[in-house]
Amino acid sequence: MLSLEEARERMLACLKPLGAERVAVAEATGRFLAEPILSPIDLPQFDNSAMDGYALRAADVAKAGPDSPVALKLLGAAPAGEVFVGTVPSGTCVRLFTGSPLPAGADAVVMQEDTRVDATRAGEIEVLDPVKPWENVRLRGEDVKQGTKVANPGDRITATRAGLLAALGISSVMVRRRPVVALLATGSELLEAGQPAQGGKIFESNRVTLAPLVKQAGSVGRVFPLVRDSLEETRRALSLAFAESDAVITTGGVSVGELDFVKGAFEQLGGALEFWKVSIRPGKPFVFGRLGEKFLFGLPGNPVSSVVTFLLLVRPALLRWQGAEQVELPSHPGPLAEPLANTGDRRHFMRVMTDEQGAVRAAAGQASHLLGSLAVANGLVDVPPKTILAAGTTVKVLRIEE
Repeated sequence: MLSLEEARERMLACLKPLGAERVAVAEATGRFLAEPILSPIDLPQFDNSAMDGYALRAADVAKAGPDSPVALKLLGAAPAGEVFVGTVPSGTCVRLFTGSPLPAGADAVVMQEDTRVDATRAGEIEVLDPVKPWENVRLRGEDVKQGTKVANPGDRITATRAGLLAALGISSVMVRRRPVVALLATGSELLEAGQPAQGGKIFESNRVTLAPLVKQAGSVGRVFPLVRDSLEETRRALSLAFAESDAVITTGGVSVGELDFVKGAFEQLGGALEFWKVSIRPGKPFVFGRLGEKFLFGLPGNPVSSVVTFLLLVRPALLRWQGAEQVELPSHPGPLAEPLANTGDRRHFMRVMTDEQGAVRAAAGQASHLLGSLAVANGLVDVPPKTILAAGTTVKVLRIEE
């Protein structure tokens, strides 16, 4: 039985980044870059005004004050998007707006609020407050200089990173292809939601839970029909799923029971099992195998076990497959509001809730079938074997959803 770290490293070592494709920046959010991005321009591209006001020479208004205004001749105006033709000599100014290019000769912008217009003196403004050289000016390249690396291969394109690329005039980027992931749930006891309830049957929920987590991991999830407990039906379902996807995630059928057919069916298809036990709770029976360049992730059938093993093992694999360097779950520290106890001999990833003040407490029952506690949990805490973490202990909370 492998440790969590050993299992994860063995999986990641098998995964080579998928091929690359060019996509529009406007459609690239959530994708992973396959190339470095160098800025093609300075940002800002030119010196410009940080607010509405007047471009001038700072030395001209060094002694300006409410009781000693400095009068300047108004040469004209330059709305944002237009350039004032000419220079600003001493004793003059130009009306600017936020984003307007700074005219030649000017070295500062005085805020409109620090000026006054005298109706009896057309073509002039009075400055009521001094400004320092380059005050209220956004300097060319102060944000990003041309040639600067703004993103690396493996970086995820967030909404804000996409905005930066667009501001740099970049319309498309090379990103890794998104893996297509099939979701299969096995078990003759399973019913689709919406069907009439039947004695001894339960409504299947794992695919509904995992599909959005697959999407959050940058992959394309495809939900396949339920699979009854039969070697032949399991083999047929796996064959179809592998034919239409890059990887298959199954839930249920991976333990040692007489009706656990996933491992056997996978091997009948020519698949090779890399490992199938991991020393964690919940989620000990976890299968990882490969079929050519495709992969099987066999998760336990219990809902909590399937979510925990997905987050700790499958999610990192899907991210690394897309070239991501950072594959760990997002996390934050927090103090325990109550003790967390693990009396077992395996690490227990306990479901917890972090409140608005940052305090962490157990999310009700910790049995692997309890969906109610899973639904209210927003994190996991890794509690070592035979350990009690006292109230007040600062713990690392692994966030369940980004």
